[in-house]
Formats: sequence, C-alpha cells, structure tokens
Amino acid sequence: MAAGWVKKWVPGVDTALNYRRAWLIPDLRAGLVLTALLIPVGIGYAKVAGLPPETGLYATIIPLAAYALFGPSRVLVLGPDSALAPIIAAVILPLALGDGERSVALAGLLAIMVGLILLLGGLLRLGFVTDLLSRPIRVGYLNALGLLVILSQLPALLGFSIDSETPYSDVVAIVSGVIDGQIDQTALLFGLGSLSIIVGLSWAKSRIPGVLVAVVLATALTAFLGLQDELPVVGAMPQGLPAPALGGLVWADVAALALPALGVALIAFADTAVLSRTFAARRGETVDGSQEMAAIGLANVAGGLFGGFAISGSSSRTPVAENAGSRTQLTGVVGAVLIVLFMLLVPGLTVFLPSATIAAVVIVAVAGLIDVTGFIALVRMNKVDAALSLASFLGVLVVGVIEGIGVAIALSLGAFVSHSWRPYRAELGRIHGQRGYHDLSRHPEGERLPGIVIVRFDAPLFFANGGIFDDYVRRIVTEAGSDVRTVILAAEPITDIDTTAVEELLELDDFLASRGITLIFAEMKGPVKDHLRDYGLARRFPPERFADTVGEAVDEATGTLRGDLEGTEWENEA
Repeated sequence: MAAGWVKKWVPGVDTALNYRRAWLIPDLRAGLVLTALLIPVGIGYAKVAGLPPETGLYATIIPLAAYALFGPSRVLVLGPDSALAPIIAAVILPLALGDGERSVALAGLLAIMVGLILLLGGLLRLGFVTDLLSRPIRVGYLNALGLLVILSQLPALLGFSIDSETPYSDVVAIVSGVIDGQIDQTALLFGLGSLSIIVGLSWAKSRIPGVLVAVVLATALTAFLGLQDELPVVGAMPQGLPAPALGGLVWADVAALALPALGVALIAFADTAVLSRTFAARRGETVDGSQEMAAIGLANVAGGLFGGFAISGSSSRTPVAENAGSRTQLTGVVGAVLIVLFMLLVPGLTVFLPSATIAAVVIVAVAGLIDVTGFIALVRMNKVDAALSLASFLGVLVVGVIEGIGVAIALSLGAFVSHSWRPYRAELGRIHGQRGYHDLSRHPEGERLPGIVIVRFDAPLFFANGGIFDDYVRRIVTEAGSDVRTVILAAEPITDIDTTAVEELLELDDFLASRGITLIFAEMKGPVKDHLRDYGLARRFPPERFADTVGEAVDEATGTLRGDLEGTEWENEA
C-alpha cells in the first residue's frame, strides 16, 4: 500500500529506489547540456517578466528540484516560460509601481497562488479544465503573446531602451529610435550574430545547442575586447542561494492577484499537460493529468517561496534534455545543482553577457509560440475556427494580456455554445439498393418513407437549442404534407436533455398529436430516458413510444418488416 502511494504521488523516490547504473552517465551529460540553456533562458524570461535576472535562475532551481520529486514525467523540464513571462509582467508591474523588491514579492505571491490553485485542481482531479482553451483560441492567444514578447526584445537587440505602454506605442517608439539613430552598432552586431548562430545551428541540427555557443562566444568576446562598459550587459548575479523574498505583502495583494492567478494556472497547465503527454507517449509511458497538475502546483509553490515566479513545462528545454540522452528526473536535479554552483562560484560572469544576446535567445525561444501555419490551416479547414483564433489574437493586442485570457476563455465557451446551439440536423430517408437510412440533404436521390418522417438532431437538447429543435421538426413535418402519421426521432446523438428543452419537446408532441401524428424515439440513450422519467414523463412517453433502432420504429409504424428493403441496420451519415 505504502509503496503504491509513494510511486503515485512521489515518483522521484520510486525512480531513485529503482535507479539503474546505466542511466547515470546519460543523465549527467544531459544535465550539463541542459544547464547551458537554463541559465541564459532563465535570465531572459526574468527580464521579459520585468524582474531582476537572478529571479529567473531561482525560478529554475527550486521548481526543477521539486518536480524531480513529485512530477510524474521522467524527462519534463520545468522553468520560466515564454507564454507566462509577459502575463506576469502585465500583472505585477502596475501593482509594484516601480519598486523592484515589491515586484519580486508580488511575483512570488502570484507563483504561490498559481501553485495552490493547480495543487487543489490536481487533488480534485480537475485536469479537464484545460479544455476551456480550444486549439483555435490557443493558437490566436499564443501568436499574440509571441508577437508582444518579440516586440519587447527588439530594443535590447538594437541597443537602446523604450518605455513600454501599448503594442502600438512600442512600435512607434522602436521606429522612432531607429530613425533617430539610437541603434548601438556593437549591440546590434552581437544580437544579430547571436541570432544567426542559434538559428543556423538549429537548422543544421547540431548536437551542440546554438544558445550555448552564442552565449559563450558573446561573453568571451565581450570580456576579451573589454566591451562591458560600452554596451548593455546583464550584469553580475548576486552571490548566494535562493531565499524567501515575500516582504511587504498585504491581503489586498492576494485579492488583486486572484483572477490573474486563475488565468496563469490555466495557461501553465494547458501547455504543460500537452507537452507531458507528448513526451510520455514517445517513451511508451502514461502520465496522469491530475497528478501532473498537482506536481506543477507544488513546483510553483516552492519556487514562489524562494524568490522565483510562476513556471510551467518548457517546450524548448525538454527536447534538449531528451536529445542529450536524459533518462530520469536526475537530469533536472543536475541542472539545478549546476546553476547553484554557478551562482556560488562565478556569479560575476554575466557582467560580460550582452543584453542583446539574451534578447536573441528570447526571440528565438518565443518564436516557437507563433504558429502561422496553424492559423493558415484553420482558415483552410474551418472559417469559424479561424475567426475565433483571429479574435483571440486581436483581443490580446487590443485589451491586454491579462484581459486576453478572459477573452480567450469567453470565446472558447462561446464557440461551444454556438456549436451546441445550432448543431447539424438532418432528415433521414431511404435510398433504393442501400441499407439503412441516410441524410437526404447529402443524398438527393433518397426519398421519404410514405407517412413517416425521420429526423436527427446532433447535439444535447438544452435551453439554447430546444426551440431550434422544435422549429426544425415542425418545418420538416409541414413540408412533408398531410399524410404524415409518424415522426421518428433518431435520438442516438442526443446525450442530454434539460428542463427547458423538455418543455419544447412537450409542445412539439402536442403539436404533432393535434395533427394525428405520433412521435417515436429511436435509439435514445438510457441516461436520457432516465431524465424523462425523472421529469415525471413516464406516462406521457410510455415504452411503446421508444424503439431500439430506427428500423424497428419503421417496422412498427408500417406494420411490416422492411429488412428486405433497408436491411436491419441504419447508417448515421453526417
């Protein structure tokens, strides 16, 4: 019993107890390679979040160690994320009012709140909530975030700074800076050179990460040429270990961060869950979504308590670890330990690291958020989904990053209601020589059965579509003529019915009865029948009003077996 509990909720202990010697060298090698990426990316995302660069390292060290103990995935790498960093900045900077220490404290509090939300969601097994962000909505939202982050890094790449306000004003400020000759030629050379190295080695599928090469070369050149006083640099890290930095917070801060924390938690888990499942499937493993949710929550709480900010799974660092040969969670632990050693032994090394190089690292990393081909595919496949994606994109740019989360969720819920509100509906009929009953709108050669109308409604019946269902059936019956005596509802797609829709159903039944027409339910699911009984309609709709199949309902209505004409099965064509 105890062993099973440990394996489920503390997988790192189970891995340690069953660790194989053959895994050690690959894990150590992967941890070393990963560290070379973790340091510059952590620093870069801290800058995007509007925080001191060392917080990006704190937000890497502690969550990596926590996830190694509690995370269900053996290879997933957690850390600062390109999708979360701009959200964090949008949340905390207006509350901090330029106070750096307060920004760090607010970021830590936000991470703790995000973690507690995810931990509670994991314990309550609420992993399904990520479905609130449909793929089209997420494509648009992440495209906008990617564009905003790239926009925020362009000044650093060019060697000057601007006061960021809105995307439009940022573009104006950047263009004005270029026109006014504010570009630092040295910084630009470092930035473009770093971009070229990172992208070039990526295209060449080099086993050595381009980020490592770019950062090492830029740092070495700056030190060798003594340029640290002539171009913007990251500056030295404070020497020491991560420590609590939550001073000066009040309960009003908790209230101010409540809604943003929900949004950040949703985005963090949505990204991590997809990433975790993808890598688990690649390794022939299975990851429990709710367990993953709880583990990310614990990692965020731990990071927030020790000077970090909200994090999630990394889609750029996880593949690096896997390609470097990572076998277990030890890779993340090695990465965390090496960053600690870096901060204890050589924290001043980053005084030679150009800010333009960090900007290049961030731009390349965040470019992965932008999915232009995905949007084009949506345009080709489904114009409504494409419109939703574009609306989500514009929502982030126009109303803001935080408000954009609300826009994205509202659009997803609206899309769900729209699909359910006006679902596909069809009249079914007979096609000579073919078995079953077919959608007459797709088969003009089909025909109605004499005296019978067969209809299908492809959605649950609820308050928003009950009237549409009623109107549709009445229209089909009216078009069919006065000889109709039976209406058969092919009810297999109807998975639920609420009290409002039941009223519409009763009105429809009364309308049909006034014309001498009997309504028959075919293939209705047991739980939906139970609802009708719970609504007190067992006498209104007795057993003879139900049929196991459409064919059976037709046989009852005609008084003959029609298996020789239509067969004993019916087809459900969309």
